[in-house]
Amino acid sequence: MISSSCFSLSTRRNLLNISILTIIASPISPFLSSTSTWAQTQESLELESYTDTNEGFTLLRPTPWTKVEKAGATALFEDPSKGGNNIGVVVTPVRLTTLRDFGDPQFVANKLIQAEKRKESTKDVEIISSSERGGQKGDDVQVYEFEYKLDSTRGGVKRVFSAAFVASKKLYLLNIAYSDNPEKPP
Repeated sequence: MISSSCFSLSTRRNLLNISILTIIASPISPFLSSTSTWAQTQESLELESYTDTNEGFTLLRPTPWTKVEKAGATALFEDPSKGGNNIGVVVTPVRLTTLRDFGDPQFVANKLIQAEKRKESTKDVEIISSSERGGQKGDDVQVYEFEYKLDSTRGGVKRVFSAAFVASKKLYLLNIAYSDNPEKPP
């Protein structure tokens, strides 16, 4: 079993990158071969594929994490030893053809933060970073990536990594959240 203390910040960022790279949405086909190489070198982090054929994506998740149901989530996996640590994907139909049609990464990050602030459980939220990168070579899919710190009445302080892209008139949003206790840093 993997404990939350096994996840260093570097490992969490790599997990985000792996999960982002392994989300597959037709016609996107990210870098699965480079992903498996990284996963094989991580002895403390065993990953397995999860595929949702209805929504057209695949992601890698820690093996012991369990699938749970949550309103609005297409797929959500939690760390059984610490339920606040989770990986989730939300797929929503949109009229947009790219995220650029909605705005740049900073604009989208601000909207994300505003949405978090509207939740009754949010005590504080702070954007740490936002960036944009291209998808697979040969396509024009842009991926927006965000990192923010969330303090809520539900689970305390968490660090959240998010990635979003639009493909086939669907918005794919990946979220990875983990506890970020200031008294016990990762």
